[in-house]
Amino acid sequence: MSRLGPLLRVYGTTRKDALAKLTEKIAASKRGVPIPSAQGSVSAYLTYWLEAVAVHQLRENTHTRYTACVNQYLVPGLGKKKLAKLTAKDVRTWLKQLRTTCQCCARRIDAGRDQPRCCAAGACCSKRLSPLTLAYIHSVLKSALEHAVREEEITRNVARNVRTGTPRPRRFEPLTADEARQFLAAVRKNRLFALYELALRTGLRKGELLGLQWEDLGLQTGTASIRRTLQRTQTGGLTALPTKTRASERRIALPSECIYSFQEHREVQEGEREAAAEEWRDNGLVFSTPAGEPIDPVNLNRSFRALLDRAGLRRIRFHDLRHSTATLLLEQGVELVVIKELLGHAHIGVTATVYAHVRLRLQRDAIDLLGHTLRDTAETANQLDASDDAPSCALPVR
Repeated sequence: MSRLGPLLRVYGTTRKDALAKLTEKIAASKRGVPIPSAQGSVSAYLTYWLEAVAVHQLRENTHTRYTACVNQYLVPGLGKKKLAKLTAKDVRTWLKQLRTTCQCCARRIDAGRDQPRCCAAGACCSKRLSPLTLAYIHSVLKSALEHAVREEEITRNVARNVRTGTPRPRRFEPLTADEARQFLAAVRKNRLFALYELALRTGLRKGELLGLQWEDLGLQTGTASIRRTLQRTQTGGLTALPTKTRASERRIALPSECIYSFQEHREVQEGEREAAAEEWRDNGLVFSTPAGEPIDPVNLNRSFRALLDRAGLRRIRFHDLRHSTATLLLEQGVELVVIKELLGHAHIGVTATVYAHVRLRLQRDAIDLLGHTLRDTAETANQLDASDDAPSCALPVR
C-alpha cells in the first residue's frame, strides 16, 4: 500500500471494519479532505470531521452552524495544537480566554466598521460571549473529539474533563390567558387565522406548522399527524425535512375549534386556487401563499410581529406561542407527560427543565392555598374554644 502523507493507521474490531475505515479515509483524501492522524493538528482533524463525517450525520442547517463555530472559535483558539497532545488544561484555558475576551477585539469586528466604537476607537465595549454560546462551542468540540476516540485517533476525549457549568435556560415571555384571548380575537380576520390558532392551542413548532399537508389531517377523527418540518437551507431553499427528532414525529388530537377553522381555511384556499388559475403551485400544503407556494418562515415572523402591534400586545417571538401553550396547560393542571407528548419533546426531562419556573410558581400557589386552609382551620378552632368558655347566661336555655 502506498503511503498517503504521514503513516496512516486504522483500527477495527474485525479486518472488515478496519478495511471500511481505511477505504473511507482514502476516499476523503481523494476529495481533498486532510487525513487525520494522531500527529496532525486539531485544525486538520476538525476539517476532516466536518467534511467527511458530520456532513452525513447532521441536518444541513446544523452542519452550517457547526462549521461557523469551528471557523470562528475552535480553529483560531486550538487549531495549531497537535491532536494527540491536546490536554484538558488547553481546553480549559481556551474557554476561559473566550469567556473573558471582548469579541470585538478578538475577531476584529470593530476594525471593519465605518465608525469604530470599541477597540479601534480606544474604548473597549467588553462584549462577552453568553454562557449559552460558550456551552454550544464546548459541545461542538466534545462531539468532534468523541468521534476521534471512536476512530481510535486519540485515547480519551479531554473536552469531557472540562466543566463549563450549566447555563441558565433562555428566558421567554409567554402570553397570559387574557393576552392569548386578545391575540386570537385580533387575528380572527387574518387569512392565516387557522395557523395562529393551531399554534396557540397545540404548541406546534413553526416549521411543523408550515410543513403540514392536508393529507396529514384527519378532520373526521380530529387528529393531525406531524411528519415533517419546513426549513430554509443554503442549497435547497425552502425544503420539507423530517421532524427534529424521532419523538417529534407524532400524532396529536385537534381541538374542535381548530377543526372548524380548518374547514373555513380550506374554502379560502380553494378561492385563492381559482383566482391564481395556472399560476397556482399545488404543494398539498395546508398553509401556503395565495399562489400555493410554501410560506417563508422569515415572512411569517414579520407578519406575526405586525399582528402583535396591531393587537396592542407586547412583542414576543413566534416560538413563544409554543411556550404559551405549555404554560397555560401547566397552569390548568395538565400532567407534564401529556404536555411532553403534545410538544414532541424527546425526553420528559426537557419539558421539566424548560418549564421549571412555571412548576415552581404552581408549587408556591399550592403551598399558599394549603397555608390558607390550615390558617382558617386554626381560626375556626379558636372561635369554637371561645364559645365553650362563654358564660351560661350568654345563650338562654328553654
